[in-house]
Amino acid sequence: MEMTTALWSFALVVGLLTLTPGLDTALVLRTSASGRRRQAWGVVLGIQTGTLVWGTLTSAGVTALLTASQVAYEVLRWAGVAYLVWMGVGMLRARGADAAAEDEQQEGGFGHGWRRGTLTNLLNPKVGVFYVAVLPQFIPAGVPHFAAGVALTCVHVVEGLLWSTVLVGFARVLRGWLRRPAARRLMDRVTGAVVVGFGVKLALSD
Repeated sequence: MEMTTALWSFALVVGLLTLTPGLDTALVLRTSASGRRRQAWGVVLGIQTGTLVWGTLTSAGVTALLTASQVAYEVLRWAGVAYLVWMGVGMLRARGADAAAEDEQQEGGFGHGWRRGTLTNLLNPKVGVFYVAVLPQFIPAGVPHFAAGVALTCVHVVEGLLWSTVLVGFARVLRGWLRRPAARRLMDRVTGAVVVGFGVKLALSD
């Protein structure tokens, strides 16, 4: 498999993965729809930072520990469960528009969003296992393994950024409606339930 073919093939696989609604989609929509534009882009870049870290570690062979060590996987898994449940419960307890303004002041903007996006991605061991299982299959024989792995990961990052741009734009269309306290509470409840659901799913996963 030549490198060009590998890049296109990998782009197709991770493109379908990127378009599949999940935790990342929920976080980006919720943050951008609430009017926190800088924080939303922090979340977007944080998620892609996590993706780049996972891909780089996989290319270096480090994430193979997740499949080789049950203890390492379990520690990361339960840290992820705790973080997702904590974040989701916080959204479920939000009180609407007044709370949104208060949270914006307390949480900050871009930096807070970046930390949230990065932690959400890095504390999900399934992302690491996905890269361990899939990435090596697309690295052609005879090319530098690390450089090829990072190049493929960058394809995933670019696709993630493009899709997130679409999500942010879509959320801005809904901003007027979501300024209403009742709509804001509904958004927080739905997103919080999704985030907690992902945490429970991760806790129950094999």
